[in-house]
Parts: sequence; C-alpha cells; structure tokens
Amino acid sequence: MADSLVIIPTYNEKENIEKIIRKIFSLAIPLDVLIVDDGSPDGTGSIVKQLQTEFGGRLFLEERAGKLGLGTAYLHGFKWGLGKQYDYIFEMDADFSHNPEDLIRLRDTCLKGADMAIGSRYIRGVNVVNWPMSRVLMSYFASVYVRFIMRIPIQDATAGFVCFSRKVLERIPLDQIKFVGYAFQIEMKFKAIQYGFNVSEVPIIFTDRTEGVSKMSTRIFREAFFGVIQLKLESLFKKYN
Repeated sequence: MADSLVIIPTYNEKENIEKIIRKIFSLAIPLDVLIVDDGSPDGTGSIVKQLQTEFGGRLFLEERAGKLGLGTAYLHGFKWGLGKQYDYIFEMDADFSHNPEDLIRLRDTCLKGADMAIGSRYIRGVNVVNWPMSRVLMSYFASVYVRFIMRIPIQDATAGFVCFSRKVLERIPLDQIKFVGYAFQIEMKFKAIQYGFNVSEVPIIFTDRTEGVSKMSTRIFREAFFGVIQLKLESLFKKYN
C-alpha cells in the first residue's frame, strides 16, 4: 500500500474517470486512489469497478446512494483514508481541471514541512484557463472576500486541490464540519490555520473541464458567501488547542 491516497468525488464523470485514474497511476510516485461516487446514473461507478480488476489493491470505490454533496464525499473519504493509515490524503477533481502531475509537487511540499499544501490558482496572479471572465472574477474576489472577513493569509481559499498530512485530519473534528460546497473548502483551510498547522500554497494552472458538466451552482456560491460570516462569528467564541 502507498503512503498517499487521492480522493476523487464523482457524479456523472464517465468521460473523465478512466483517463484520470490511468494518469495518476502513471506518475513517478506510488499513489492509491479512492473514488467516492454518489450513485452516478451515467455508469461512472461501473467503469471504476472494471478498472479495479486491473489495479487491484491500488484503486478503491465507495458508492453512496444519491448526490449528497462534495463536502460529505470528502469527509467520507477522509475517514476511510485515516482508517487505512495513509500519511497523506489528497482532494482532487475528476475532470482534469487539476493537473495530476501537480500531485507530486503538493506531496513534496508536505514532505518538506507543510501540514497542508494547497494547489493555488492565485498565488502568482490568476492562473486559470478556459474560464469565462465572469467566473474568474467571481472566484478571485471570493478569495479576496474570505481573506478580508476571516483574516487568513490564503490567496485561494476556495481551492479544491489539496494535500493533507494525516495529523491535520485527525485534529480537525470532521463530524463538526457543516458545509458541502465552496464553503467546505474554506472551512477546512480556516480550521487548519486555527489549530496552528502550517498551511502552504503551491502555484498551479487550473484548466476548466473539456468533458462532462460542471457541478457549480448559485446555491453553492451562496452557501460560501454566508458561510464565511458564520464561521468567523463562531470562531470568536471558540478555543482552538
């Protein structure tokens, strides 16, 4: 078993799932992959099961009944990975918006002392490909808003490409994480900082999906907008130790 686990939540990703799995397994470092599939009606789970016959012991599948949300998928994966004693656990999208090659850089950053390494779109300007300007602006200013409200030094607070060392996930009370979309990503970073962990950003180039359908919605964005205020207010009355 590898010491690192890549968690990929899926819902209707049949166009991408086999390619992303094969790419990860082609990398120069050993990585295991856990797919958390929310009952994709397009057969994503079936494709993963077929690939498990080829990648036995490296590729795992957790199937859930229905679309339960990105945050809950990651929390499910975190607990699964902690139970299997992985030292490093990644969050990653299935659609190649995150370059699998950058998994190596994120892991190296943790090996060199970071407790949490974030693949950042905004640490060196704006590194986003194929997004309409409206979405670039929404995402960029969402991170500005988060930094202003929460007073955390993270340039890309909504990033979903992350490497955690296991001690971070063991320390954060996962059962108390309350958000599911963008706000989930913000909450995990905020709590890691509040608990005193070393959080580092690694510049990446984010490329929007070319196949499949985006899961972004106004509900997810609204949750993040108001969730930031809620998290900040709660932190004023909570001790982190």
